[in-house]
Amino acid sequence: MSNNNNGEPEGYRGVLRERLIKDKIRTWSKVVIKKGDAEYEGLLLPRSQHTDDNYVTLKVDTGYNLGVLIDEEATIKEIGFHKGNYQLPHIDVKFKKDLPNVTLLGTGGTVASRLDYRTGAVLPAFTPDELFSAVPELISTVNLTPKTLYQILSENFRPEYWVKTAEAIAKEIESGADGIIIGHGTDTMCVTGCALSFFLRNLPVPVVLVGSQRSSDRPSSDGPRNILYAAKLSGYENFGEVVIAMHGTPSDSYNLIHRATRCRKMHSARRDTFRTLSDIPLGKIDDTGVTWFKDDVSPRKPREDFHLDTKIDSRVGMLYFYPGMNPDMLNAMVDLGYHGVVMIGTGLAHVGTDIYPALERCQEEEIPVVMVVEPLFGFAQLRVYETGRDMLARGVIEGENMLPSAAYTKLSWALGHTRNIDEVRDIMLTNVAGEITTREGPRGYLVLQGVEPGIDKMMKNL
Repeated sequence: MSNNNNGEPEGYRGVLRERLIKDKIRTWSKVVIKKGDAEYEGLLLPRSQHTDDNYVTLKVDTGYNLGVLIDEEATIKEIGFHKGNYQLPHIDVKFKKDLPNVTLLGTGGTVASRLDYRTGAVLPAFTPDELFSAVPELISTVNLTPKTLYQILSENFRPEYWVKTAEAIAKEIESGADGIIIGHGTDTMCVTGCALSFFLRNLPVPVVLVGSQRSSDRPSSDGPRNILYAAKLSGYENFGEVVIAMHGTPSDSYNLIHRATRCRKMHSARRDTFRTLSDIPLGKIDDTGVTWFKDDVSPRKPREDFHLDTKIDSRVGMLYFYPGMNPDMLNAMVDLGYHGVVMIGTGLAHVGTDIYPALERCQEEEIPVVMVVEPLFGFAQLRVYETGRDMLARGVIEGENMLPSAAYTKLSWALGHTRNIDEVRDIMLTNVAGEITTREGPRGYLVLQGVEPGIDKMMKNL
């Protein structure tokens, strides 16, 4: 959108537009609006096409957008002008022989984005190259090669994108990269991370997924720090796994390093939204360096041992059981030609007895149904109650303590290798990439779930 500097209130219509013109209020002006005892100050943005004609849109100092109703009692006054410019300049960077070579594969998402003031939406916009401008510390940290794979929001990721991303990673590994960063939208980052964990076997380099909960044009954006820490992890640390490295607190104190198959986005907006469930994170990183919490982190493997295994069957679905659920939902998946289903069951992974006939049909047609638990913590245990044993008799596979995202991607991967129900069961019950833990200690439920007094104090007692 072009910057308006000719006195026109860009995007506004009707009576409000006439009033703004009369008062000589331009878009991109800094204004003060008074309504009774309330006072609002901010940058007047071009109007979203979906906003009511009687509202103006302000960008306030906190970085948020605010809609303000302009009625007869409201007064609005221009107190300054700020030309809107949301494009960062490109910086050419020369490689240094003493720095590790890291590739940043951009896929879109908020980590590299801007606000579209026409619609009010956050859109992928900043190219990976521009991150040098946003995070100048990268220049002296690693030799970063940014490449754009896609410019899509993470909710638009489909299984074929998992495969293309894994293939791009393999290409960078073959080209000698010391580490890989995946810039990804946070909403489905865990799903992609799980898929990559199954695809990338015997990793010789770290693969770090990173994103941002706040868009790049906001002062509270966590993207720059997340990318800087991802660069340090992927360039220097000795591990060969797919991890997610995001803020561990609402502040910029440290980032946590999560094994992708055990990670879950737990809050829609908080900067410390990502948590490791039924375990503790692999470690943390702050300005002083990396602290590893666990001793089962897989080290970098020889490059010749690495191989790519992206065989998948995309005809896999997921159902969330709820009281009163009609069995026709599961039957419909069979009718539509799905080859496998992950079901999220209550408690120990139960479903109502009304679903039993549909389970029997899946058993007869050798369509695997994998049960995981709705509480997220804990194991599927179908041998405790009679209802669970009835489900086992109908061919249901216990999903151990896999998270839904891990069970879904793993079943797709398993069915890509075999349609034999017994072989699928064996694969699903085998721990491939840390998606199943042998036990769940109490600290996996308590530590780093947003209730601890402080990470350093808690870790002393581990």
